[in-house]
Amino acid sequence: MTKKLFIETHGCQMNEYDSARMVDLLESQLEWEQTDQWQEADLLLLNTCSIREKAQEKVFHQLGRWRALKDKKPDLIIAVGGCVASQEGAAIRRRAPYVDVVFGPQTLHRIPEMVRMRQEQNIPVVDVSFPEVEKFDALPPPSVEGPKAMVSIMEGCSKYCSFCVVPYTRGEEVSRPLSGILEEIISLTEQGVKEITLLGQNVNGYRDTASGGLITFADLLYQVAEISGVERIRYTTSHPLEFSADLIEAHGAIPQLVNHVHLPVQSGSDRILALMKRNHTAIEYKSIIRKLKKVCPNITISSDFIVGFPGETEADFADTMALIDTVGFDTSYSFVYSPRPGTPAAQLPDETPELVKKHRLQILQSRIIQKAQEISLAMKNTQQKVLVEGYSKKDPGKLQGRTENNRVVNFLSSDSQLIGQMVTVNIVEALPNSLYGEFLGNESYCAIIA
Repeated sequence: MTKKLFIETHGCQMNEYDSARMVDLLESQLEWEQTDQWQEADLLLLNTCSIREKAQEKVFHQLGRWRALKDKKPDLIIAVGGCVASQEGAAIRRRAPYVDVVFGPQTLHRIPEMVRMRQEQNIPVVDVSFPEVEKFDALPPPSVEGPKAMVSIMEGCSKYCSFCVVPYTRGEEVSRPLSGILEEIISLTEQGVKEITLLGQNVNGYRDTASGGLITFADLLYQVAEISGVERIRYTTSHPLEFSADLIEAHGAIPQLVNHVHLPVQSGSDRILALMKRNHTAIEYKSIIRKLKKVCPNITISSDFIVGFPGETEADFADTMALIDTVGFDTSYSFVYSPRPGTPAAQLPDETPELVKKHRLQILQSRIIQKAQEISLAMKNTQQKVLVEGYSKKDPGKLQGRTENNRVVNFLSSDSQLIGQMVTVNIVEALPNSLYGEFLGNESYCAIIA
């Protein structure tokens, strides 16, 4: 009987990518089958994230729910991977001894071997080492459903922002060789993928190892754009320190590079940026945005903000709001600061009341939502290229896709042949969370109906 695996993923797009590759590994090497019903699984796998507050508690809460199933199915394997696993290591088993396997982001490629060891030797396995990019050499060709796919191009981060645990859970920055990245993308386009999202904790810090670092992230973008079948390129997450002149120039030169950039800033106050050890100023950040808008006038910018960082004053918060007004951010990932164990910022005095922090966050998010609505309204009566991803979740008589600037668009059609195609849609209505449009056509579609 085919064994079944269930995987629950917490956190960022990198974790989503890692989870997909773990499924590929277990299916190809052990012939296990993925299920969306955890009660019927033979392997329960939790891929964790340690960015947010109380991440460890959320992990153990989920493991506690799974423990009851293990009591009924003694052969059930429970595995914990990701950043919490990397951070906690063997401590996970001390608190939850029914966990069988613990592994970090850099050792996910060993998951079939670890599962076999648990089955055959009946011993728990813990592996949270950092073997650089070995995992990419061990991964099978990616499998994908749909027209979009993510490709990890580097691991870790060497910036050591004072609030961030990533360097401690994923290690220092290590880039994949260019050849392996291009081979993976070619494999994806052969499966019908048209949009590629390049992933990394500091993606624009990419340097090809085989060339001795001479091939930069901008060089990689040009080479990805040359691959037949790639119609859109996105990337996340970038860092202002690595936003070089050649990367800015690429935004004006590469048609496939979308007119949207996610560039975290965290704060608009130079004093807070220094405490965060971001190593850039608000003026330097605004200079990058100004240059981007010069080469790509219709570009939209999203960002990350931490509100209520230790020592943040009303004046500091006012500086952040001034930056938001100047840049006109489209969307944001914004949170109240939460101390992460082991980071320098966790030792800083923090006297700002929690209610004040939450109020500031509400002000910030409301302002960005307002700007996002303005951008959506400005898209009315414009023609947009939309990559069709499938049927609308709320109305099966409509198809759904996304614009370059990542807006969800619904339009009237039930033609399944459009799924996976790039189509032109006239935007007729801007709703709070999506756009509604009229299908105008595309070359592939015209060839089909001719």
